[in-house]
Amino acid sequence: MNFENVDLMTAMVTPFDEQQQLDDARLKSLIEHLLAHGTQGLIVGGTTGEAPTLTDDEKVALLTKTAQIVAGRVPIVAGTGSNSTAATIAFTKRVSQIEGIDAALVVVPYYNKPDQAGMIAHFTAVADQGGLPVIIYNIPGRVIVKMDVQTVLTLAQNPNIIGIKQCTSMDEFGAIVENAPANFLVYTGEDAQSLAAKEIGGAGVISVASHIYGDEMTAMFQAVEKGEIAKAAKYQRDLTPKMAALFSAPSPSPVKAALNHLGQPVGEPRLPILPLNDEQANQLFTTLNIK
Repeated sequence: MNFENVDLMTAMVTPFDEQQQLDDARLKSLIEHLLAHGTQGLIVGGTTGEAPTLTDDEKVALLTKTAQIVAGRVPIVAGTGSNSTAATIAFTKRVSQIEGIDAALVVVPYYNKPDQAGMIAHFTAVADQGGLPVIIYNIPGRVIVKMDVQTVLTLAQNPNIIGIKQCTSMDEFGAIVENAPANFLVYTGEDAQSLAAKEIGGAGVISVASHIYGDEMTAMFQAVEKGEIAKAAKYQRDLTPKMAALFSAPSPSPVKAALNHLGQPVGEPRLPILPLNDEQANQLFTTLNIK
């Protein structure tokens, strides 16, 4: 499945039961909720999906069930990256055998602190050997090192590297959009950049806020397509403080709390991420204006 006209992708939380085990019924309910409210693609087993606390077997089970539920309606991107090139290749190969998985989201290696040449070697190896198209995940706030624009542009020439989830400045985002191949997908991973990313020519956003505000974000992008920039800007201004609130505590604790509160049960996060306390939850719900 291609990603043409896919501008709102959700970095999906992983639903757990009360024992913090994978919950297939909650997963199906969440997926149907997201697809009914503007989500055009799913990122599964990424940061928001608590990948660091999922075993490889749990990730495979989660991806397999997600693919069965989605049944080809939208693209599915699997989080397969780690700070070991060999382990990333091996797990990406394993995931590539799951019918219905369209691409792998591969994070810049964390902790090791590779230089730009090391990043190029890592992503080239994964793209050439992993068996899935690769979307780079450039998020220096989590991995310490940042992939430079020129490194992204070099990797964008690899036909197996189809895009990037970029979590840096809009200056760098724009430079990638301007200079990468026309079919290279440039998504922001920052909800607050959603409108700017779309207006500057990016593919769209890989979002957390779309769990709650998918309809509003869809309306915002539709306004952009119609040239109704003032209307789109009003959506972004209204959403920005709510988007920030969804990161008022370590993610995905706030978005899970909001979903649970709204009657879309997804369980609590696994340690070391704590659920919100009462004060945090009340402040979140006030900011989000949810009852």
